[in-house]
Amino acid sequence: MSESSSSSPFVPAAPYRLLDSGGGEKLEMVGEFRLVRPCPQAFWPRRLAEGEWAAADAVYERSTSGGGDWQYRRSLPATWHAAVHGQPWLIKPTGFGHLGIFPEQETNWGWLQQQARRLGKGARCLNLFAYTGGSTLALAHAGAQVAHVDAARGVVSWGRDNAKLQGVEAAPVQWLVEDALKFCQREVRRGRRYQGIVLDPPTFGRGPSGEMWKIETDVQPLLQVVRDLLEPGAPGFVLLSCHSPGFSGLVLENLLAALVGKPAEMDSAEMTIPESGQAARVLPSGCSARWTV
Repeated sequence: MSESSSSSPFVPAAPYRLLDSGGGEKLEMVGEFRLVRPCPQAFWPRRLAEGEWAAADAVYERSTSGGGDWQYRRSLPATWHAAVHGQPWLIKPTGFGHLGIFPEQETNWGWLQQQARRLGKGARCLNLFAYTGGSTLALAHAGAQVAHVDAARGVVSWGRDNAKLQGVEAAPVQWLVEDALKFCQREVRRGRRYQGIVLDPPTFGRGPSGEMWKIETDVQPLLQVVRDLLEPGAPGFVLLSCHSPGFSGLVLENLLAALVGKPAEMDSAEMTIPESGQAARVLPSGCSARWTV
């Protein structure tokens, strides 16, 4: 269970569980409901019987023209709760097949809380491409001040809903609908500095004013600006995670090494989700690199 800056409300929520994967899909128990979603990296055969997969409440099917649709086998609520990392989260199936939670980040959330405690209460942290607030709330539970930045107003509102659900709505979090690069450039001009910075850039994206983001061309210019936001000569950290094909742990380490430009403690790893049950198989779900000083 993570630390909290206030007592969490009693919000009963069944945990998230990865039941099985294979054949390009994953079978998940998300709170009370069983879902099937695409999982291109799951080349291996399924472990569970087809009847277990057929019992899914909803299946997300990708379209050949992009996007996709949910196929509901029974009526589901528009939203519900599921527990990840000992906290409840608001679940909303989206038209892109997302649910609003990323269990593969759970190890990173624990690491972020360790870093926030190391830096001390009120540590100034920045979370870019912050989505529904996983890293933001991990830091807030550990007493950090967080600037939560995402270009989509709807998911920033979703993050605030998660903060309320977890009892930390009064934590010192700035909820900002901003383009990541433009925000960072303004922060540099304002002379603001951060002790901890978290980035989880998408493969493609758009800013609130239609700004285009493509990770292959845009991540390095962003990191060059982020470098100027780190508090010079002070303890700190950077967490860079990514779900884009080709961005391995070593690629992310090399990007971070170019950012910090000095000896530091650094590691990288695949982000994974373990399947439940007796099998020890884990599902790779992106990579991350972490730097501390």
